[in-house]
Amino acid sequence: MGAPLDGLKVIDFTRVLAGPLCTKTLRDLGAEVIKIEPPGGDSGRGGVPHIGTMSVYYAQQNAGKRNLSLDLNWPEARAIVTDLCREADVIVENFRPGTLARFGLGYEQVRDFNPSVVYVSMSGYGQTGPWRNRPAFAPTVQAETGLTDILREHYGYADGDLKNDACSHADVYTGLHGAIAVLAALAQRDRTGEGQHVDVSMAATMLAVNERAGAQLSGVDTNGEPPALSAPESHIFTLPDGRQVTIAASPIYSPMFVRFCSMMRRTDLLGDARFASAALRRENLAALLAEVRAWILTFNDLDELQAQVSEQGLAIGVVRSTRELAESEWAADWGAIVEVDDRTGGTMRMPGPPWRFSGATLPQPGVPAFQGEHNIELLTERAMDPATIHALRQRKILLSRNSLRGDFDEV
Repeated sequence: MGAPLDGLKVIDFTRVLAGPLCTKTLRDLGAEVIKIEPPGGDSGRGGVPHIGTMSVYYAQQNAGKRNLSLDLNWPEARAIVTDLCREADVIVENFRPGTLARFGLGYEQVRDFNPSVVYVSMSGYGQTGPWRNRPAFAPTVQAETGLTDILREHYGYADGDLKNDACSHADVYTGLHGAIAVLAALAQRDRTGEGQHVDVSMAATMLAVNERAGAQLSGVDTNGEPPALSAPESHIFTLPDGRQVTIAASPIYSPMFVRFCSMMRRTDLLGDARFASAALRRENLAALLAEVRAWILTFNDLDELQAQVSEQGLAIGVVRSTRELAESEWAADWGAIVEVDDRTGGTMRMPGPPWRFSGATLPQPGVPAFQGEHNIELLTERAMDPATIHALRQRKILLSRNSLRGDFDEV
């Protein structure tokens, strides 16, 4: 059995996280991805830690892609990339709007010689509009689109202490929505034979993935009730042995308060005046959580606690590090962690694919490429003679690098 995207050719003009994650997703589904890397390299290569000269951060988003590094300021380089784009099913880029058009590689220009191409542009605020030229990184987009405000609201940061979330949600969600857009546009192309330009905005993505946005936009006063179908106030509790757990529900929300009382065998709390409404439970949250913590401390066995929580249809989770999850029996059974070549003769551990297909076989994890590692291979496949390739290298139109020092070497 082949992979779902076997035979699909993707040209990848992306760097850092959102774009590389999008194209890595396509690669892990079987597409051939050729990453076009500029002379200065993908800044993701500077991410720590490094094994040898390979950034683990870079490897996670780029393993399995072929790598062509050249300087698009030269017409010879633009000609090479144009030929690649003629063959492409998909092109993905995450430069500021208009950047690739200056090299003759914008959507309108590529469409003239490849009308069936699916061309995806990812940016902070879209390809048009008043904010199109604003720089955008995950922390700034998350601040602009409500996520940071949610953290302020629910974690009670004092003035001057407000922080951004440590995870790059805006990049990750945008990368995944970019991959969804590719698959949708390909499905439409199968029906119509025509490609198209897909504009993916980080800001619009963050609105789309905010499951609480509708409630926030409604302006309706909830009288202290948290959103019914989310758990923004799921608290952390400590067992007698020091392990920490969370229960995916807020005891402030009225239906969940009833479940908490039943779960704890404390129906007497239903009549406690301190907890008679969501507003009062929020006001007296410390006292309510003290009751829950006291109950949690009666359990020495996690399985017994989980059984009692499950009686009320609630879920409990242990607070684990990524390494701890990687060592779990679930991770072993799923194949959640894969071994990727670290380019020093060993391997590095990475997350594996999140899918299982009954009718397809996914490709192996692949190797993270050095900058320009496949220059000669890719150009030889296109019948370029060795003398021409050598001349392009001598003139620094083609570039290859296998160290962090900035020197260019054969790889």
